[in-house]
Amino acid sequence: MKSRRKFTASFKAKVALEALRERESLSSLSSKYELSQEQISKWKREFIEKSELVFTMEQPDRKSEKEIQKLKEIIGDLHVQNDFLKKNL
Repeated sequence: MKSRRKFTASFKAKVALEALRERESLSSLSSKYELSQEQISKWKREFIEKSELVFTMEQPDRKSEKEIQKLKEIIGDLHVQNDFLKKNL
């Protein structure tokens, strides 16, 4: 019995984008990536339906910058508390 293959999101997006470009037919993409035409069509449809999520998601860089700034503030507070405790011991 053949096991199921698992595909990464980036691979699915790559195939869906190639299908959207329509430079190659579905049958040629199917043989190129060893996928069924139905699977490529499904990924293409899903890609189109969820494309607006790209513009609604918060950018990861901005989120990580906020998180880093918050952690730096916490470290600064802990450093001040540590210095205070050292002086009072």
